[in-house]
Amino acid sequence: MKINHVITSIDISTGGPARSVTHLISEMLSLDSNIKIDLETLKSPEPILKTFNTPNGNVYFHDFEKLGLSKSLKNSLKKSEAHLLHGHGLWQMPVHQMAKMARERHIPYIITPRGMLEPWSLTQSPLKKKLALSLFQNKDLDHAACIHATAPMEVKSIRDLGFKNPIAMIPNGIDLKAFSDTIPNKSKTPKRILFLSRIHKKKGIENLIEAWTQLSAEVKQNWVIDIYGNGDTAYIEQLETLIKKSNLENQIQIKAPVFGEEKLKVFRAASLFVLPTFSENFGIVVAEALACYTPVITTKGAPWETLETHNCGNWIDIGVEPLVESLNKMLVKSPEALLELGINGRKLVEDQFSMNAVGKQMLVLYDWILNQGETPEFVKYEKK
Repeated sequence: MKINHVITSIDISTGGPARSVTHLISEMLSLDSNIKIDLETLKSPEPILKTFNTPNGNVYFHDFEKLGLSKSLKNSLKKSEAHLLHGHGLWQMPVHQMAKMARERHIPYIITPRGMLEPWSLTQSPLKKKLALSLFQNKDLDHAACIHATAPMEVKSIRDLGFKNPIAMIPNGIDLKAFSDTIPNKSKTPKRILFLSRIHKKKGIENLIEAWTQLSAEVKQNWVIDIYGNGDTAYIEQLETLIKKSNLENQIQIKAPVFGEEKLKVFRAASLFVLPTFSENFGIVVAEALACYTPVITTKGAPWETLETHNCGNWIDIGVEPLVESLNKMLVKSPEALLELGINGRKLVEDQFSMNAVGKQMLVLYDWILNQGETPEFVKYEKK
């Protein structure tokens, strides 16, 4: 079985999707020595990886022209002997080129929207997205052999838009081999709240800053907030100005992004992870925080109800007031109580979100699409 994956970028600056895709492919290559996978992407300054270090996996970096179109990607897909194509993301030309070439060559394909069909995402640059939907995006999605969603709420969003394709509900996973299973020593002087993600307005960072201003000095005593990430320079400057105007420079700091071992150290040192997002199709950083024994507060813009059902954090409504309420409860907990939540979170990730389990499900999906055996239980099928 030969599969070609297509994603616009795997640059280290692009966040969760690049990590999810590269880790997923690596896991599938390790699970099945008979599968061959080519990852096709555009050139970028700092790709997460340049090779899979295995003979059955390749990475190809393509030049691109105006609007992100790539002649070399088109030629590669035209010559490919792939049995199945799998594209990640919407609105961008590489995945559209993949879908168009798949239809021309009668090759089945999967599209993973990566949260780009969520209601909040559709309200961003809505005119451009309506135009893209009418010109090519609806057709690309409608003709996909399957659409891959990472959570039940994303399945619902896709169905609400009228798409009747089979939908595979397979969560993103993380490679637990990279995450130590030893219980960490959390920072105590001061205790740290962590935000670590792409710095973007959809992440709700302003809500976190505003919520912090509403907490009493007693509750905030011996706590600081570390915001790690990269993003638009002008937006980061706006956040820094807001922090300064609120006289919080000694309590909230925006720091350069960290990667690899340094990122894991930051996760493990934090006593609490907060992602006050407006919209996530999954939120890989939530799983990463839990894998580091760190409890999480995130919003119902992310599909993490399991924080409540497995007692490893709070799943709250979007906005400042729910965040204030949650922080008031969390910050007064003892270090031992917070660590207990973190231990629960680690077990949740081990049970449900390991990359091994996710890779196995994706291989089952590929086999089902190509061989049409019994429909997997994680496929939501609705006939046209």
